[in-house]
Amino acid sequence: MSVRLLRFFPFLAWFPLSALTLRADLMAGVTGALVLVPKAMAYAQLSGLPLYFGLYTAFVPAIVGALWGSSRQLATGPVAIVSLMTAAAVSPLAVSNTPEYIGLALLLTFLVGLIQLLLGVLKLGTIVNFVSHPVILGFMNAAAIIIGLSQLDQLLGIPKGRSDFFLKDVWDMLWLLPHTHLPTLGMSVLGLTLLIGIKKIPALSKASVLVAVVIATLVSGLVGYDQRGTAELSDIETPQARELVAQYQESLQRMELVAADISALSSLQRQAEKHDQAWVAAGLRHRVELARLDMRSLEKRHNELLRGVRQLRFVRPEGEEAGRLYQLGAVPVDMKTDNRAWHIKGIEDGVMKLTGGGEVVGVVPGGLPSLRLPAMNLDAALQLMSAALIIALVAFMESISMAKAMASKARQHVDPNQELIGQGLANIGGSLFQSYPACGSFTGSAINLQAGAKTGLAMVFNGLFVGITLLFFTPWLYHLPKAVLAVIIVLAVTGLLTPHAFMHSWKANRGDGIVAAVTFVVTLLAAPHLDRGIMVGAALSIGLYLYRTMAPRVAILGRYADGTLRDVHVHPTLATSDLVTVMRFDGSLYFANVAHFEDAVLKAVADHKETKFLLVIGDAINFLDSSGEEMLQSLVGQLREAGVEPVFSGLKKQVLDVMRATSLYKRIGDENIFATECQALKAILHRLGTQVEDDALFAHVKAMVC
Repeated sequence: MSVRLLRFFPFLAWFPLSALTLRADLMAGVTGALVLVPKAMAYAQLSGLPLYFGLYTAFVPAIVGALWGSSRQLATGPVAIVSLMTAAAVSPLAVSNTPEYIGLALLLTFLVGLIQLLLGVLKLGTIVNFVSHPVILGFMNAAAIIIGLSQLDQLLGIPKGRSDFFLKDVWDMLWLLPHTHLPTLGMSVLGLTLLIGIKKIPALSKASVLVAVVIATLVSGLVGYDQRGTAELSDIETPQARELVAQYQESLQRMELVAADISALSSLQRQAEKHDQAWVAAGLRHRVELARLDMRSLEKRHNELLRGVRQLRFVRPEGEEAGRLYQLGAVPVDMKTDNRAWHIKGIEDGVMKLTGGGEVVGVVPGGLPSLRLPAMNLDAALQLMSAALIIALVAFMESISMAKAMASKARQHVDPNQELIGQGLANIGGSLFQSYPACGSFTGSAINLQAGAKTGLAMVFNGLFVGITLLFFTPWLYHLPKAVLAVIIVLAVTGLLTPHAFMHSWKANRGDGIVAAVTFVVTLLAAPHLDRGIMVGAALSIGLYLYRTMAPRVAILGRYADGTLRDVHVHPTLATSDLVTVMRFDGSLYFANVAHFEDAVLKAVADHKETKFLLVIGDAINFLDSSGEEMLQSLVGQLREAGVEPVFSGLKKQVLDVMRATSLYKRIGDENIFATECQALKAILHRLGTQVEDDALFAHVKAMVC
């Protein structure tokens, strides 16, 4: 089979398949799907999308990622971190669970896939190295805490606001702990008990999530856990509450109008720029900026109103299933109530959707996701681009790290660029079938490996099983409590909390420990804007690297008792020479450190005024750029003017290639460039003759054969 064919269709390498392999992949696929179905819905809850979008994301991306990736065990689908990052990217632009929000999420998925595909085609998989391990460590731990805290409202049944400061939203929510919805709390405890207890039963441990979900769903349906209703604004009898809801509804309408204006004006601006109408385009650009300022003001006011609306609790007169609503605490003294606290879940077309019990999944549309192109809005794409780039990199890092870990166990090879192509196609294909960004799943991949998956066909079976669920089993999901899904999420992310890893990074390198800690703190404080934590951490990591390489270690060497050359600062009693100064430079020569190298050389010469030869041991010089070459040209001239001959040893091929490509090699002279320090010292000894007969530095060189 040709390499070119495998490049375009890597899944052909699976064939021919034996019956044993096919059976192993089928069992692994079914086992993984049993765990994936409830988890996919839980992660969709985290992303701010309708829960069935989690099943969509576990369907098409899983199959495409397996077919075009290079790992045979990697499970592609929804994961907690990427789900949270999706919500963080889209929620500033639209209200969750609305058509606008869904459209932006699908556009984000397409952008993530496109970025990954381009990086893979251009073979730029190594770009992920710019996001170092300490950055990912700090980000993952902060994200795990954010994910856990984001589920508190679902676990306790109390409202949580949405603003640009996540921790403040959590703090405000904690003040509402006395209003905890006891049935929701009870369901959370039941879910936690089931998940932990069933996992300890060996026969059910692999399917513990599914079994727990089935039991909780049955309990929910039997006890009437879900209570829903609708009401009009005029049904609210408490004036202050009615006014607050009216203001909230008005703010929604105004935001929709301003958003439509921004879209229309931006379209006119692009047309004006296309036809070189500079003045018209400038005027439209100004109007767009004003509209965006107005939108930011409206969003701030909207979030304040939303926080207030979510805190409202209503009761109805006893015996009434619809109609009048009284705010809790403002009920007429002589009126008997239904003893059920109703709150507003959302407002659509002037109708308030109420919930009076615990929240359940509700109606899940049956059937497979339909083919639908994401809405290609240039303004929205530009706003989502930075988040898409961060998600693409983080998702790929999570995928490739898991793929490499499994490849080492299965003794397989993983091609990072092919994996990028696979993940990119998975997300592009997913965006066409209503999926949000997917990536390689640690849990799903581990289950795949443990269940005996031999090829990517296991994930194809996994995706097909999810498709069967969408076709036939969605009505059974109606009574699934969201509190149980929240428990699943919290338990899933506890494994991401690794405080011991911070200490390990600190012990290995203080700078890396600082990068991890700063990334952790910034990610927490910047939430829900998680990309800021990654960007600050990556910038700090790169900055620290440049700082370290700006001043590499420069050692003046002397002769040790065993004949080796060692640093005289570490061993002050070492034998040195007055006529020859030997130094070692522990770093590459590039624009950031050429001044440091030049200063170190000139200082060494100044400190040893009788020196006639300066030997630079360049074993550690791996790279020489044009700035380094220019500096050496000048330095050679300065040394010779001072009566010092520069000599180099141990230079690598790539450094010598740069010297030969310019005039530097000829300027230094072939007689001053040696393969080893021993050869260099032998040559210097020969050139100095009787001047160094009693020099201790050369005592061992005289007897050595280089």
